[in-house]
Amino acid sequence: MKNLLFDERRTAQAAAFLLFRAGGTLPVVKLMKLLYLAERLSLQRYGEPITGDSLVSMPHGPVLSMTYDHINGAARSVYGGWDSWITDRSGHRVSLADPSRIRSPEQDLLRLSDSDLEVLTFIWEEFGHLGQWELVFHTHSTACPEWEDPEGSSRPISYERLFLHMGFSEARTHEAVARPEEQMNINAAFDEAATA
Repeated sequence: MKNLLFDERRTAQAAAFLLFRAGGTLPVVKLMKLLYLAERLSLQRYGEPITGDSLVSMPHGPVLSMTYDHINGAARSVYGGWDSWITDRSGHRVSLADPSRIRSPEQDLLRLSDSDLEVLTFIWEEFGHLGQWELVFHTHSTACPEWEDPEGSSRPISYERLFLHMGFSEARTHEAVARPEEQMNINAAFDEAATA
């Protein structure tokens, strides 16, 4: 089923931001963990996702599903999307497709809002110095209690589960879950109108 909340262009620019901060290249696992932590923090602080991607538990911790597919070359890229910003994975690393495209994130990553940039900056400053396996351990710990062992497969993490594990009350969880659902309904209406 198509995820009507996922924004590939914003996701690519979020990844480009982190790669820019890292000097142009990162291990795949580290990029995935940083993007997940940024998505989680954005939902916690603002009730809004950066990527809109589906959250899933995988053996090495929580990940963003479509982003994972793009990193692995298993998803087709839209114009101005993943392939415009990020190179195909080489070994266990990904890099900026053209590092000269980013003079500064604020000037050149225009799909990212001020709050997106704030969250991504915070995540980089908090976790950018950690190695990929330290980040795997971190996301398996009490820092991400929404993750559950999928026993070799993958398991969806619902927004409800995420918000409850972040300490939201049931009422606040209901409100927080309703926001992305409303946006998906709006996106579905636009998608339907575009194909009619």
